Amino acid sequence: MIFTLIVHASPVQHQAPETALRFAKALLDAGHTLHRVFFYRDGVMNANGLSSSPPDEPCIPTAWQALAEQHQLDLVACIAAAIRRGLLDDNEAKRYDKPHGNLAEGFELSGLGQLTEAAILSDRVITFGGRG
Repeated sequence: MIFTLIVHASPVQHQAPETALRFAKALLDAGHTLHRVFFYRDGVMNANGLSSSPPDEPCIPTAWQALAEQHQLDLVACIAAAIRRGLLDDNEAKRYDKPHGNLAEGFELSGLGQLTEAAILSDRVITFGGRG
């Protein structure tokens, strides 16, 4: 089965990103395909390359990077949500006259078209976090 995951929550404000990460690992271990992980709204903060965690806490953005590298996953942060939150890749940093980007390696900025395409190509789309 082919899955797409949508993560709406920041790793410092909500358990949803860690739950999504565990779900992603479980579905990959079960032999399913993870087509894309789309980070939306505050979820784009999972793609912040400047994120750090205390030594006794997991760093969820780093864990997403490791999983993506291990399984060649597509990690996409919504470009509009990212820009609103000060999260930029090097191209957007130049465009907005900032000294450098802060998008974590392994993530890319893209629009909702990537989410639409992923939903079309996936058997299941699972959302983590969100407004409630």
